[in-house]
Amino acid sequence: MKLHGTMTVNSRGHLEIGGCDTVSLAGEFGTPLIVLDEALIRETCRQYIEAFVKPYPGNQVVYASKAFSSPAFCRIMAEEGVGLDVVSGGELYFAIMSHFPAKNIFFHGNNKSPAELEMALSHQVGYIVVDNADELKMLNSLAASLGVKPAVLLRITPGVEAHTHEYIQTGQIDSKFGFTLPNGQALAAVKSLADYPCLDFKGVHCHIGSQVFEMDSYAHTARIMFEFLVQIRQETGIVCPILNLGGGFGIYYTAEDRPATIEDYAAAVMDTVKECAGKYNYPLPRVIIEPGRSIIGNAGTTLYTVGTIKTIPGFRKYVAVDGGMADNIRPSLYQAKYEAAIANKMNLPAEVTVSVTGKCCESGDMLIWDIELPQAERGDILAVPSTGAYSYAMASNYNNLARPAVVLVREGKADLIIERESYEDLIRKHKIPARLQGRNL
Repeated sequence: MKLHGTMTVNSRGHLEIGGCDTVSLAGEFGTPLIVLDEALIRETCRQYIEAFVKPYPGNQVVYASKAFSSPAFCRIMAEEGVGLDVVSGGELYFAIMSHFPAKNIFFHGNNKSPAELEMALSHQVGYIVVDNADELKMLNSLAASLGVKPAVLLRITPGVEAHTHEYIQTGQIDSKFGFTLPNGQALAAVKSLADYPCLDFKGVHCHIGSQVFEMDSYAHTARIMFEFLVQIRQETGIVCPILNLGGGFGIYYTAEDRPATIEDYAAAVMDTVKECAGKYNYPLPRVIIEPGRSIIGNAGTTLYTVGTIKTIPGFRKYVAVDGGMADNIRPSLYQAKYEAAIANKMNLPAEVTVSVTGKCCESGDMLIWDIELPQAERGDILAVPSTGAYSYAMASNYNNLARPAVVLVREGKADLIIERESYEDLIRKHKIPARLQGRNL
């Protein structure tokens, strides 16, 4: 298993993260437990700032909070000078309750409700990224009624199919997101803005997908989007000050992955933008990127306790843990792959091939197929790294399993930032109608 960030193996042969023994963390906070490496989170934010913003002071790095969100995490992003991309009223509420600077919030989403838009307008978020013609009309009406003029970007579907899982491609023509560029819909949307005087058009946005490894995809997208800015100027006279190229930068999960560096990413984008600006005599726009997974993904590790172990001679050995698809649905949904280690046996050889299964009542509840680990025993602590993104964020209460706790570790200190759900939490919102009460069962 690759060690990320502050991970190390201590003198007891235990995995440590942020100076905290993970076996001790499991004992103190229980499992499943998501451990976030604060130092790695901050270091990655600073790498993004160093690559994208310091050489180009007008640029902005915006964290895609759909990957993972909590009030404490919002505070870290604010401290590091990173904006927030939110896609729902709930994510926006988290940002507001954490006192995140509203001017640095970008509100996305393909089906924002009137209530969500009113919430964004009343809190004066920095930008609303408009996804479709219906939203343009509704937003203009709401802005008029509230006497405000929000800054807007138009989400564009550029027709770029990034080489990633089909479920997380978003830049192709046939997509639920955005105004389609190749068929003229995007340009028509820009021209329609003349009919919406309460909207302040600032530029365009796109997002080609997630877990993207090929920097050529980013360069190609930047060129297509810049040429669209030029077309907008030719057709309307509008010079857009903002070019938002979304996120999707890929990270390491297993040895099969070959992620580029953040510096490579910045070079692919900014070299292309500068080249196009010179070629078309166009003012260098303010470039915005929206990384999510790459800030939080490798910084998160999920700890599980090993339970039953089942061997089917001639077929497979199953090691079951006390979590599964309820706290990490990615393997079931995307066939995502992970590495793992036994946190209390880091110095023992990985000599047994096993498949790690969760405890949900589904045959598809498999976390990892066919991985080599030391001999596992009931009570061992299994560590699965790179689970910071889209694990807790997509967690459910399937089988009435409680969602896990999340701790933030740094320099030997562990702070609980999300409490583990209890059985009482699971039933708190449920009601029994009066007509079903008081009966003998």
